[in-house]
Amino acid sequence: MGRTLFSVDVGGTFTDVVMVRDGDIHVTKVPSNAAATHLPVIEGARRLGVQDAAVFNHASTKGLNAVLTRALPKIGFLTTQGHRDMLDAGRCMRPMDNQTDARWHRPFGDAARPLVRRYLRRGIQERILAAGSVLIDLDESQARAELQLLKRCDIKGLAICLINSFVNPTHEQRLLALATEIFGPGFPVSASFQVGPRAKEYPRASTTVIDVMMKLIYADYAQVLDSQLRAAGFAGKLNFADCTAALIPWREAISAPHRILFAGPAAGAAACRGLGAAIGDGNLIGCDVGGTSTDVTVLVNGAPFINDSFEIEHDLLVNTLSTEVASVGAGGGSIVSVSPSGDLRVGPQSAGATPGPACYGRGGTRPTVTDACLLMGILDPDGFADGQIRLDAAAAAAAFDLLDCRMSQAERVRFAWKIALNNIAEEIARCALRHGLDTRDFSLMAFGAAGPMLLAGVLELVKARRLIVPPHPGLFSAIGLLSTDFVYANSRSQYLMVMPDTGPQIAAIFNTLEAQLRERLNVGNDAGEIIVRRSFDGRLAGQSWETPFINVDATALKERGPAALTEEFHAEYARRNGVSFPQIQVQGVTWRVQMIVPTEKLTWRPLRAGAGKPTPIANRTLRHLGPEEITAPVYQRASLGAGDRLAGPALIIEPLATTLIIPGQVATVGALGEIVITEAT
Repeated sequence: MGRTLFSVDVGGTFTDVVMVRDGDIHVTKVPSNAAATHLPVIEGARRLGVQDAAVFNHASTKGLNAVLTRALPKIGFLTTQGHRDMLDAGRCMRPMDNQTDARWHRPFGDAARPLVRRYLRRGIQERILAAGSVLIDLDESQARAELQLLKRCDIKGLAICLINSFVNPTHEQRLLALATEIFGPGFPVSASFQVGPRAKEYPRASTTVIDVMMKLIYADYAQVLDSQLRAAGFAGKLNFADCTAALIPWREAISAPHRILFAGPAAGAAACRGLGAAIGDGNLIGCDVGGTSTDVTVLVNGAPFINDSFEIEHDLLVNTLSTEVASVGAGGGSIVSVSPSGDLRVGPQSAGATPGPACYGRGGTRPTVTDACLLMGILDPDGFADGQIRLDAAAAAAAFDLLDCRMSQAERVRFAWKIALNNIAEEIARCALRHGLDTRDFSLMAFGAAGPMLLAGVLELVKARRLIVPPHPGLFSAIGLLSTDFVYANSRSQYLMVMPDTGPQIAAIFNTLEAQLRERLNVGNDAGEIIVRRSFDGRLAGQSWETPFINVDATALKERGPAALTEEFHAEYARRNGVSFPQIQVQGVTWRVQMIVPTEKLTWRPLRAGAGKPTPIANRTLRHLGPEEITAPVYQRASLGAGDRLAGPALIIEPLATTLIIPGQVATVGALGEIVITEAT
């Protein structure tokens, strides 16, 4: 690799920056700045030297955190008259745990924290039927009056989502023109026929609302980031990652920014896929353990599950292709508390970056998992986060002392550790069972700053095949941004039974979508480097929900017709759910075409051979792992070579992570520098 590649993953606690120059990986970690998110990115780029970089790939939680905290701009919402409360009603679904709770409210409704206040949601007199015909013409004078009202309310953006506009966007197009006339050409507006012309009104509406909010949040940020990178000497291409970690040029990304809302966790899955392919292991469960949560991703035969939407909160949907990621509130910053019954709990509340765990010395007084790891001896007070933070053991002990329970401090620390491990193990087991998989057939991939120090204990609980700690685990998601391609997409919804007589209609839909994409990208049919991927979201006849992203082989469709699509659907249905119903007919709902432009990617370099039995640099006392204290040798990861073998208990330290090997486990250093931990035989 002769070019310099950059990637950055902006998290809530740290901003991870990775540079690959001539095949060598260089990393740095900068504390995030919620008030000025771009500053840590620029600082990381400056530290590593961005001047000769060819690309700068970016993922961020900025927009996601804005939604979760409701630090959102004031926008208006236009929909068909009589439907303005769809944003409050959602899908009228309750979480399983709250089915009988009369006090439960959805987290984004008017009774809680609405995305758009009810007085800013306006009904428009018009109606288009499901077949696309016009039942009630658009009342332009009434629409103008509603737009003028919203203008007087000083909204900063506008979302438009009319009933059945995915089959006939005429009225939305006219509203878009009226909005431009009244608010001006530069005013941020998102219309659902542009954002995603898909069936089901509520997800389409929530996606459109999120999209215009993300325009307001990301547009200035991206402009500032690009200009300051240029000022620092960067002359390459700035790209944003979408929710499958596919890359999009930044200007195109902020034209439909709902696609980049959940990029960070997807980048972790891309990193797992890349390293897994390099070491020959495609059955992986990726565990990204950060400060607030553990994000779990399942890969089967080297591929993660891709969904056609994701939830930010319960029932708050965003319609975009996304890597399936499940989260549990168990991370390094998860707060240890006492329940009303006197039991210890870990999470889901987190200390975050500010004030952070008590041991950070930034004003935090509540104990966290990181405080427990420090008191257990797993963490070095002077070597945390590459020495950027000195940990205060006395503050951590004082925080555990403040817990209102009868346990001794040793019991509090030990149980906090065990509960955190069990929370992660339960989520891993749940993700595997959801797809009919057995965790014994999978390897765990431990990354995130806290993953390597927690997952050795989880390995015992879930009985996975082995645990893999990749190189640079604390920045592994950022590395994933250098393992993916540019992807341009087009889609539309149209309900069609997949039957022999609908074959020509299905082929025509795909041909139209592909032609539109080629026109947008200004490429012809002979563009050799571009890979065209066709897929559809389908369901068994009578089902309400679709199985997304069913691959369509263009040659098979041409030669065998819709039967090829039916077979592919049932195979994917079985892969996802562990069961299939080939006797039931298939209905297609959404049809997709992607154009993939391959990029230069990170190539994992072989690690030099080791001596077999490395020499420890120190010994450290580990407490609370068992009834007695134990002594564990400490090894520098940089000094280990391929083939080196370590027996637990042991600690492997590196600038931005600590790997724990517990008694009864053995760690072997792999050919690419990965640490493979298995049960001793």
